[in-house]
Amino acid sequence: MSENITHLLKSIIKRRYSNKMHWTDYFSYFYLCLGVLLMFGPVLWLVLSSFKSESAVMEYPPTVLPLSQKSIQIEGYKKHLLLFKVTLEDGSIKELAEIKRVGIISKMLDPKNPEIKYKVPIDKREKIREFELAWTNYSNPLKRLNFVNFFKNSIFVTIIATIITLIINSMAAYSLSIYEFKGKTLALVFVIGTLLIPLTVILVPVFYVVSNFGMVNSLWGVILPGAATPTGVFLLRQYMLTLPRDLIEAARMDHASEWSIYWRIVLPLSIPAIAVLAIFSIMWRWNDFLWPLIVLGKNEVYTLQIALNAFHGEMTVQWHYVLAMTVLTLLPIAFIFFYLQKFITTGIATTGMK
Repeated sequence: MSENITHLLKSIIKRRYSNKMHWTDYFSYFYLCLGVLLMFGPVLWLVLSSFKSESAVMEYPPTVLPLSQKSIQIEGYKKHLLLFKVTLEDGSIKELAEIKRVGIISKMLDPKNPEIKYKVPIDKREKIREFELAWTNYSNPLKRLNFVNFFKNSIFVTIIATIITLIINSMAAYSLSIYEFKGKTLALVFVIGTLLIPLTVILVPVFYVVSNFGMVNSLWGVILPGAATPTGVFLLRQYMLTLPRDLIEAARMDHASEWSIYWRIVLPLSIPAIAVLAIFSIMWRWNDFLWPLIVLGKNEVYTLQIALNAFHGEMTVQWHYVLAMTVLTLLPIAFIFFYLQKFITTGIATTGMK
């Protein structure tokens, strides 16, 4: 890992000429910085906004940092009063606390001398802000809305569905690449042809089948319909075609069964491609929304993506909770991608030769 980081740093600071900067170096740095900003800017905004309070999220113009308005507890008032920096008629500036607002006039008092009241136009005041992280955006959904159970449901669906997908797709890819039988080309065309069928076309028939098997409001109703994917079959088949045929024929001459060839030879050599398919499958299953929304109707079997939709009411949307829980849903995917990303280029660029 450290060698990769060192190599990456050397590549970043590398220049065309060793003794001076060329205009192409400036352009390259600008292009790279722009790319980083476009890719990670929205993610950074999402993380920072997830720590904003409900009022700060809806504030216009928006702020980048999670800033909240300062408040103070005044004796005789049940609620905390918001603090403002006010420009008075004589030009002096004071910190006043707002009692209430009526139209364009705000009734305020001096925290140091609460008996003195002021009536201030709202355009003469400015909010006093402070940096504050709203941790309740994370704690409240986890405690009150049973988001821990939603996490468990999503983890169960993702892991089981990915395992089933890898097994079925690798078997199908083996039969279409290594095993010889009549009609293999026709079967491949049929598998790839299913990519041309939109999901919305088969939603009703698939739901009818799932309903007849009694899997509505069951996590298995989300897992099984998408167990085999034509994209995965095609990806693994193309990789398995690069495996040395002499190795397969030598195993057959030693009277190895097709299952032994698949399990002991082809599958271990195809680990890079399988890792790539695992990344794709995890992303597909973890972020799946439409099909779970149709199949799952009970709160206790909701996955994370369906649970996030619960924050959208008819009149309001609890954006501070949506942003916070979205950050949590991104963390497992980011961790898995960071751990398995080295297999992406390996699975695409290398072959099965050893």
